[in-house]
Amino acid sequence: MAELSRNRRFPLGALVGASALIGFSLLATGLARLGGIGTTYVPPAGIIESRELRFEDRADGAVTVSEVGSERIVDILAPGTNGFVRGVLRGLVRERKREEFGSSPPFLLTRWSDGRLSIEDVATHVRIELIAFGPTNVAAFARFLHDRSASR
Repeated sequence: MAELSRNRRFPLGALVGASALIGFSLLATGLARLGGIGTTYVPPAGIIESRELRFEDRADGAVTVSEVGSERIVDILAPGTNGFVRGVLRGLVRERKREEFGSSPPFLLTRWSDGRLSIEDVATHVRIELIAFGPTNVAAFARFLHDRSASR
């Protein structure tokens, strides 16, 4: 019985067929990647408006939002409000602390031509696309593109 299994050979036709199938798959995948077949191209969006902002904690728990350069106050976030804004900023600041950048570099809030709104830490280059969090949360940041409280 042992001699029968040693004398059996793997069918050559199946081996050639499997090799041809693997080769064809690799060739087709390579050509598709090089030719861009099956990929989606999204043209880059242009900037409609952007603003460099600084967020500073106050002793009373509020956060002052000011425009970099003019140092004009854009808004003041009352204590215990604006949880989404505070959460996003907390994440960005944590990355800054990890990389030891400090609090002086501004954040860049940008509205793009395709309707997106993003906030980027210019120190760490971490960008958060706010559209992923829904229209209510986008509006929480969009209001900082225009002064709400220049006199506060």
